[in-house]
Amino acid sequence: MSRPRIAVTGVTRTWDGQPRSGVNANYIRAVLAAGGLPIIFVPDLSTDETVELFGECDGLLLTGGEDVDPCQYGAIPHPKLGTVDPRRDANELALVAEARARDLPILGICRGIQLCNVAFGGTLFQDLPSQRPGAIDHDPPTKRDGRSHHIAVTESSRLADILGTTEFAANSFHHQAVDRLGQGLVVTAVAPDGVIEGLESADAHEWVVAVQWHPEELAHEPDAADLKLFAALIAAARRS
Repeated sequence: MSRPRIAVTGVTRTWDGQPRSGVNANYIRAVLAAGGLPIIFVPDLSTDETVELFGECDGLLLTGGEDVDPCQYGAIPHPKLGTVDPRRDANELALVAEARARDLPILGICRGIQLCNVAFGGTLFQDLPSQRPGAIDHDPPTKRDGRSHHIAVTESSRLADILGTTEFAANSFHHQAVDRLGQGLVVTAVAPDGVIEGLESADAHEWVVAVQWHPEELAHEPDAADLKLFAALIAAARRS
């Protein structure tokens, strides 16, 4: 069988004074290492073009990046709201809907867990420090591969089965997070202060897994549990 083709959502930003489209290379490297064939989807595509191209894919990887526009879940923008990209929101919401309609696996990372929750009808904390202050700094000034705090994973969840553990230290850094849970999702991981760090579909026949940390930055480590997330996505894409 040919390698499963995985749609990897990217960004369009200004670098060196020019608009450029792409994605953090570690997402691509993680998909390749897990046996998949990554295809980058950028916001410059129209929603119709995005869905058309996705017809050639076997799975979906929602990556990190901009804040989700609060208009997508009926909220007023908070003063601490970061950069948003309405084109990216529209395309990714369409991709989630298409993946669910075709019964294709979805893995969400950082912004990806937030986008998944919104796609399932949930809401977000637009800024944790002001809307849900706590003892843990969820956006510490660490390197992207710095393991910032521990995470507890629900026993017998799909996430626990994939990672092979129910507690570990993760490289989690974000200022937004899941607030009201989307319909059909269950919480599978939390930080010590209760902030949601993992979600999955309540329907065991629907493969949706989303995490708040950045496993792509740690997937290169020998025997890293983080690579298992990408391997699980590829395995599910083969089955689908």
